[in-house]
Amino acid sequence: MNYQELIEKMTPQIHQSIKQAIELGKWPDGKKMTADQLDICMRAVIHYDQNLPKEQRTGFIDRVRADGSSKGVDPLAEQIIKIH
Repeated sequence: MNYQELIEKMTPQIHQSIKQAIELGKWPDGKKMTADQLDICMRAVIHYDQNLPKEQRTGFIDRVRADGSSKGVDPLAEQIIKIH
């Protein structure tokens, strides 16, 4: 089984458990995560999130107000710098 197949078979419960382990820096049994384990788990969460609607992805920030207008600045939007 390759990495992509493992991600495809990941359940929402496993995804949530891995996210919690990353947040706490330790496994559910209390053992500390190594740097390699943390890296692998973060990559797994990112890959899994790609199949979720953007509103359900880790780190999503809702920038739409109740009236439908946007709030804040889109950090990825092109910004023009004016020099006086």
